[in-house]
This record gives sequence, structure tokens and C-alpha cells, in this order.
Amino acid sequence: MPTSEKAVRTDAGLASELRLSVMRLRRRLAAERDPSNPLSMGQMAVLGALYRVGEQSVGELAAHERVQPPSMTRTVSFLAEEGYVERRAHPTDGRQVMVALTDEGRAVLLADRARRDEWLARRLSRLSADERDALRKATPILQRLAQAD
Repeated sequence: MPTSEKAVRTDAGLASELRLSVMRLRRRLAAERDPSNPLSMGQMAVLGALYRVGEQSVGELAAHERVQPPSMTRTVSFLAEEGYVERRAHPTDGRQVMVALTDEGRAVLLADRARRDEWLARRLSRLSADERDALRKATPILQRLAQAD
């Protein structure tokens, strides 16, 4: 039995193997980004959050991305200056700023996602039906792990 198969028999071994695999896949997916996209992965994450959830305050975005509000303010300022997001006054709280995705931001996000999804779909097509089924079952579990506090 290969070493990695032995390692995943324990929770610690599974954690180590899973961490390594997920990090390698993340790096590979990052490398498959649209080459004309000038945005960082952190900036793209903000566009993705706005696409999924809709308009949010800077504080909500910071909490969602697990960064400090001043850091998110800098990111939002850059994205707004470049036309990827727009800032609006909060409807009831004048101290807050709401952030919304622009058409330009949506287009960049969707083009980038399409390119990475195409790469991953090609790789998935090389797997057996049983392997793809195992990944379908693992995906919600991985999502829960990523969202856990």
C-alpha cells in the first residue's frame, strides 16, 4: 500500500494529505486564470462575493473575506477606481458604504471563472465515473470545511 494511502487512515494523516491536495489544486486553478485579467485572487474573491450575495457593505465584505475593514476599504477603493464595483450610500445608515458589482466586474469575473471551469472540466473528464461520483459526494463536505469557523 502506498505511503499516502496509509497516511489517510488517521485523521491527522487525512488532514495532511487533504491540505496538500487542496493547496496544489488551488495553485493550479490560480495558474489557469484568464491572462488578460489584472486582478489579484483577493480582488477576484471580492467580486465573487458580490456576485453570489449581491450588494454588501464594506464591513460585510471584510467579514466574509476574513480581512480587516481597512484592508477591504483599500481593495474596494481600487476596484471602484478601475470600474469593477461601485459604491453607494447605505439606504438607512449614512456611516456605511454599500458596494455593488458593475457590468465590467461581472464580465471579468465570469470570463475568469469560465476559463478555470473549462480547465477543471477537462481534467474531470479524464476521471472514471466512480471518481467523479466520489468528488460529487465530497464537494458539499469540502464546502462545509471551508465555511467552518
